[in-house]
Amino acid sequence: MAGALLQEVVRESGGSLLPVDSEHSAVHQCLRGGSTEGVARIILTASGGPFRTTPLELLKTVTPEQALRHPVWDMGKKISIDSATLMNKGLEVIEARWLFDLEPDRLDVVLHPQSIVHSMVEMVDGAVLCQMGVPDMRGPIQYALGYPDRFAGPVRAPDLPALGALEFFPVDRRRYPCLDLAYSALKAGGTSPAALNAANEVAVQAFLAGRLDFTGIPRLVEKVLERHRPVPATSLASVQEADAWARGVAEEMVSRGGEC
Repeated sequence: MAGALLQEVVRESGGSLLPVDSEHSAVHQCLRGGSTEGVARIILTASGGPFRTTPLELLKTVTPEQALRHPVWDMGKKISIDSATLMNKGLEVIEARWLFDLEPDRLDVVLHPQSIVHSMVEMVDGAVLCQMGVPDMRGPIQYALGYPDRFAGPVRAPDLPALGALEFFPVDRRRYPCLDLAYSALKAGGTSPAALNAANEVAVQAFLAGRLDFTGIPRLVEKVLERHRPVPATSLASVQEADAWARGVAEEMVSRGGEC
């Protein structure tokens, strides 16, 4: 229901409803709001957060203070933790599926530590379009407010010679299990994405409160999804019911300790 409703709103707005998230704004700028015909896949970029190179065996011991030290973006606590687990990118994949009406297997994620390329669109002929900009949310917001026009603003273009090399890496699924959980919820459909999001919010809050270790975040979300029986998201009430159910189950698991 949420995806269909979003697509209906986009259609009724004449295609002028613009995403503000930097990655989806980047895709829109590559396509300039046009058709996705000829698009092979959309590639969302992720910085990888503060633990991109941390040995896997040490992730269990990281503290909230360490997880909040994002190497590029200045974000709030919730999104900073989601960036460290890559759940933020999983949620963006779910959003992109509905914003651009592409199947999940045509949505991909790559790590890009510099956060200069915000997203890419790969065409069927092998051409790749990318949108670049400094990591500053004022850029996507200004683009949305001014579309279809562009006007001068406070955000400067990247100094490419000063930046030097731009790096891209595949996502290590062992390090970022939350990404696969998001893909699974998307493919399961119905109320699964709502349950995913709700369980993750509980897990992040538990981690920040010292009630759950860092690697417990994906474990908790996975256990909630295993128990969830998705139903068609045919109404707001069905989504809210799934959200409340997932929060309740997640909180119970956290309170019982060892389950996650």
